[in-house]
Amino acid sequence: MYLRALFMNYRFILLLLLNTAFCCLSFSSFSQEISIKDQITQQFVLDATIVSVNPKVQKKVDGNGRFQLSAFKGCDSIFITSPDYQTIVMSYSEIKEAGVIEMIDEPLSFGDIVISVNRWDEEKLKVPNRITTINLKEAELLAPQTSADLLESSGYVFIQKSQLAGGSPQLRGFGTNRVLISVDGIRMNNAIFRSGNLQNVISLDANSLESVEILFGPGAVIYGSDAIGGVMSFNTKEAKFSPDSVKTFLPTHFAARYSSASNEVMTHVDFNIGKKKWAFLSSLTFSRYGDLRTGVNGNSAFLRPSYQQRINGVDSTLVNDDPRLQIGSGFSQMNAIQKIKFQASKDWLLDYSFIYSATTDAPRYDRLILDKTEDGILDNAEWYYGPQKWMMHKIGAVHSRKKGMYDDLRITAAYQNFQESRHDRKTGATNIRRQFENVDAYSLNVDFDKNINERFIVFYGLEGIGNVVGSNAYREDISTGEQLIINSRYPDGSTWFSSGVYVNGKYSLDETWSLNGGLRYSLYSIAAQFDTTLFPFPVSETTNRNGALNGSLGLVYNPSDHFQIYTNFSTGFRAPNIDDLGKVFDSEPGSVVIPNVDLKPEYVYNGEVGFVSALFKRVKIDGVVYYTYLQDALARANFSFNGQDSILYDGEMSRVQAVQNVANAWVYGVQAGVDIVVAKGLSLRSTISFQKGKEFNIDSARYFPKNHVAPTFGRTSLTYKRRQFKLDIYSSYQVKVNPDELPFGESPFLYALDDDGQAFVPGWYTLNFKAAVFFNKHLSLSGGIENITNQLYRTAGSGITASGRNFVIGLKVSL
Repeated sequence: MYLRALFMNYRFILLLLLNTAFCCLSFSSFSQEISIKDQITQQFVLDATIVSVNPKVQKKVDGNGRFQLSAFKGCDSIFITSPDYQTIVMSYSEIKEAGVIEMIDEPLSFGDIVISVNRWDEEKLKVPNRITTINLKEAELLAPQTSADLLESSGYVFIQKSQLAGGSPQLRGFGTNRVLISVDGIRMNNAIFRSGNLQNVISLDANSLESVEILFGPGAVIYGSDAIGGVMSFNTKEAKFSPDSVKTFLPTHFAARYSSASNEVMTHVDFNIGKKKWAFLSSLTFSRYGDLRTGVNGNSAFLRPSYQQRINGVDSTLVNDDPRLQIGSGFSQMNAIQKIKFQASKDWLLDYSFIYSATTDAPRYDRLILDKTEDGILDNAEWYYGPQKWMMHKIGAVHSRKKGMYDDLRITAAYQNFQESRHDRKTGATNIRRQFENVDAYSLNVDFDKNINERFIVFYGLEGIGNVVGSNAYREDISTGEQLIINSRYPDGSTWFSSGVYVNGKYSLDETWSLNGGLRYSLYSIAAQFDTTLFPFPVSETTNRNGALNGSLGLVYNPSDHFQIYTNFSTGFRAPNIDDLGKVFDSEPGSVVIPNVDLKPEYVYNGEVGFVSALFKRVKIDGVVYYTYLQDALARANFSFNGQDSILYDGEMSRVQAVQNVANAWVYGVQAGVDIVVAKGLSLRSTISFQKGKEFNIDSARYFPKNHVAPTFGRTSLTYKRRQFKLDIYSSYQVKVNPDELPFGESPFLYALDDDGQAFVPGWYTLNFKAAVFFNKHLSLSGGIENITNQLYRTAGSGITASGRNFVIGLKVSL
């Protein structure tokens, strides 16, 4: 009886197990989970949409790139789409059998979504602006060292470098404080952004970015002051919630890179912790750069034949045994990001982010190689920037509702702190000058969007900005350490405030035509007090207030998903800042710039016509023609101080100059690109930027070549892709700059000399090769050779010579 009972129990258990297994199999058959991957990288595609027309069903993949197939049972054709990928059409049974779907890149992509125009997502083909979106997936292969190099890889941004720890972007003939940098919707430009070349963009970690857009032309309606040549919009990686199928979402990425020309070593790690309502992201990057080695084939003026060193208390100029090694150019950098996101309710999303960047001391290379008297003794014994530190705290809230005065509301409050310093000492001098700057920047942005009806959408908002500048300086005896306070670079405690309100609308006239237009009114205020005990300023305090009205109007013709023609007219402005109004500094040897309190905004007027079109399903061409006029431009010009045109400054008789509204300038040009599908997996892309500019100085009644107008430059690449493999052969180039094309006041010591002894910039090109192997979704290896032919060259306006032949290898691990 016991055996019988045991048998019956076992039979019951067996039946129960079989029933459970059957149920599991049945459930599995109805709820099979399908993964969608990138065919090349084997990474999950996280923005794919799955659609069936008959019956009508639409689903998006979860945070792991997966979806449940059971929702599509009984459907005819199933469409799988994602931006930048070719659309896939499969049947239910084909998807079920495959289990994993691999998507192929769309070589002629038209479906970009952009946010830089109005701060909200929009279709790129529906806006009347030229916008370049950098494909970060493609950029990974190029392994850019800094965010400046990443911008340069677009083919439309020219980068100037005074030192290796540099990278000053130029857009359509404008740079420095006439282009705007936006990070996660917050303006990075501050009150001491100068007209001289800047390196703030390298504070952004190229390994921690989620998207990069470049808006060309004035962007004042949305961004206010400084957005004259364009806007570079960077969005850092976001914390991601867990998908429905996962309790905790824990993606982790590790990357490492080595490049030979500067002995660069980079390591990066980021990880995400995602729950249903909470998400956390942490990112950390360390980079170390040694002295940069130049190429061989080119003008010997770009070598480093000598260098400075202090030996037994004596400043000495030594012969460089390896002139290709640019001694005194290396530096290191670290970047960190921490983000927190909280889904408070169905309608409210809250987030906090912390971003920090710091460099070590960064030698100002172009000042270290100066030998004005050509006597073989270098002018400066020391010249370096102290650590460049940038920190940003940001708190944001997004509210979505489809009623009332708005559909979506975004509130963003931010605090930024900028720290920088300069340290310089002339050869033989016993005192080193040290200047320190600190900027506290506060901002508040409130942005709305509202769909009035199916044809009309309105974007509107307001912005408030406040900057407080701290500045001090002293001379230090290098032997005794004794310090003597001297006049600071800027008025200590000076303030710069700005506020603005804007409205921008988009109206669809019909299915093919749309009209875009907007207005913004801005106010700014500057207050500064000058310490007359250290420098005999003409005033002890000053205020400067003014306003600016700007607008834009654009028309788009978009008859298909593969064709667009647009035109727009827009205005912009740049309000004077503390750097313009209150600075005392030596702009170049023999000149000193002093404050000028009587400044007003400069205005820009821009018109352009552009297009994008597909030809024969294998070619995509795009281009734009533009003309920009800058009125009342702020520029350095000769000035007088107490009736004198020259004063003794820093031990040297120097010509007095000041920033003044004494110039008008115009820039015109063409930007164009072509993409060609040569064969399956093989594509060609080429870009070119041509620009010319003149500046008319009212004071001298003379015309000069405008500064920051790059010579014609471009990039051409041939890319081959197959499953788990990618290869890119590309060339970058710049045409020659003749002596009469160099901007007024440009230092001739940075350039080569022609047969007549006049400074010029030789044209150059580089050939480069990169390849990557994606072993699986977890591991990839990349490598290549830059400047294969070992060209010796210097980009226009730069103070450091570009890298010679450079071997690069990188490793990426994703978990």
